[in-house]
Amino acid sequence: MIKKLALWTLLTIFLVALFYRDELRYGWMQASGQISILMKVTDVEDVLADPAFPDSLKQKIKLIEEIKQFGVDSLGLNPSKNYTTFYDQHGKPILWVITASPRYKIEAKEWKFPIVGAFPYKGFFDENKANEQEAELVQLDYDTDINQVSAWSTLGYLKDPILSSMLYRSEGSLANLILHELTHGTLFVKGNLELNENLASFVGDWGAVRFLTQKYGPDSEQLRKYEFSKKYNDAYAQHVLRGATQLDSLYATFADQKVDVKKDTLKRNLIQRIVNTADTLLSGRVSFSSGVDSTSLADSTRRVPEKPETELPNNAYFVGYKTYRSKQNEFRREFIDKFSGDFQKYMAYLKEKYPSL
Repeated sequence: MIKKLALWTLLTIFLVALFYRDELRYGWMQASGQISILMKVTDVEDVLADPAFPDSLKQKIKLIEEIKQFGVDSLGLNPSKNYTTFYDQHGKPILWVITASPRYKIEAKEWKFPIVGAFPYKGFFDENKANEQEAELVQLDYDTDINQVSAWSTLGYLKDPILSSMLYRSEGSLANLILHELTHGTLFVKGNLELNENLASFVGDWGAVRFLTQKYGPDSEQLRKYEFSKKYNDAYAQHVLRGATQLDSLYATFADQKVDVKKDTLKRNLIQRIVNTADTLLSGRVSFSSGVDSTSLADSTRRVPEKPETELPNNAYFVGYKTYRSKQNEFRREFIDKFSGDFQKYMAYLKEKYPSL
């Protein structure tokens, strides 16, 4: 009986491994990349005690500690041990994320994983692997985008380190980033990345304004710069989202159109118009390839990849904005109308409303 049970157990494990072999291979690759980073981190206390480490960057590390505490005390985010270690990137990117969408549809391709559910993007700690995945998707007729990512969340399962690139952000951009990632560790709904990312973007953005106001004052230079960035980033995001709706309407007319060359021409012409009208909308201050002001917004928290000026964005670019920015008005209205600006009550409500991993 015991031998039969052991045999069935081994057979079950084998079948599960066979069925999920691609996911397991990818999971092992990601775990290896994560472990290689965690093996090289330094405790923040040691970094702060190092006389060779620049004082200006030490101040940014201390600022991260303040931002974390603000998130717990004022926003109701869960306390964590994240950002108590430091990883030096030596000026190099360490994570690439690929987004994909069908050629004639504004819809994110999803990758499904056990436990955490479906994701509308896929991360790689190896740039070559990301490029290989992109090439495969292109062969399958997907539009693709690859973005270098400046932070990520392990949802509280591991201690996420401070990355050296974070320390070169402005105070507002840094607050937005840290609060965004801490939101993921507080509330993360399985299989609903659009909700997760939009909520984290809303908390990061609103929380950054509150933090800067509290720490530096309502008339501070730090707050002024952040709100200047926010004004143009918000306008640009809304423009891109309107463009995504226009593209969806265009693609709906393709049902009876069988000539791909004609469809590609119509698609390209509409995207070109969306690009051209972005400059008009924002008085020429914003490049569509970056989505941010070229001088004042260099450290924006934009999470879609930059493109050369001569290359038009594709469906995957628009999908990135839907994932991160499409529900901002919904969260804002709910927060103001139902909770009168009390964020701790709002966060408690969200935790109760949505089952989190």
